[in-house]
Amino acid sequence: MVFPVESEHRVKMRALSVCQDHLRKVVDISRKITQLVDCFMKEDKGSAKQLYAEIVSLGDEIASAKRMVAQELTEIGAILINRDDFLRFTDLTSEIADFCKGIAFRLIEMMERKWNVPQDIRKGLVDLAGAMFESVSKLRETIFTLNYDASKVLERARDVEIAERTVDDLYRELEIRVLNSKMEIAGLLLLRDVIQLFEDAADKAEDAADASRILAFAI
Repeated sequence: MVFPVESEHRVKMRALSVCQDHLRKVVDISRKITQLVDCFMKEDKGSAKQLYAEIVSLGDEIASAKRMVAQELTEIGAILINRDDFLRFTDLTSEIADFCKGIAFRLIEMMERKWNVPQDIRKGLVDLAGAMFESVSKLRETIFTLNYDASKVLERARDVEIAERTVDDLYRELEIRVLNSKMEIAGLLLLRDVIQLFEDAADKAEDAADASRILAFAI
């Protein structure tokens, strides 16, 4: 059975819309992580715990939104031959949210145990969190470009790559600073996990930007 071109385009835009709704929530959780890191720097445990509760709740919403994407693509059916490309994009961005939840959990645990973290390392975390959020924000710009000019996606995806390289540089510098610090071993290991998760999140944003290039050829 042959479907009209308009019908095929319509279902592609429907699939893109649910992916974008999912990504909006991922951007939100990434933003909240930067706020939590700011609380960590200021040692504001009360605000940090409130943000943690919001991050956990938002994580549940993201998981639900991911299932909604899968359901929507199932309902669209065989007319959308590149359904797997949309699913892959959503899987990658969901991993960013998972990393954010992991960061939040570890930072709260460190605050609860009152482990000493040097102020310069706290400041480095703020910079790293901001750079990670920048990479996710650039990813959002990339995927929303598909709404009006798919030809611009390659250019926007390069912006994500540039942002990811900034995260890499900050990550390497901060990792050495942490390892050279005189922190307790338990706190040092947990903090090293945190900075690794920030780097992982930025890597996933870059992978998702690559996936958006594939979507650009299909829209």
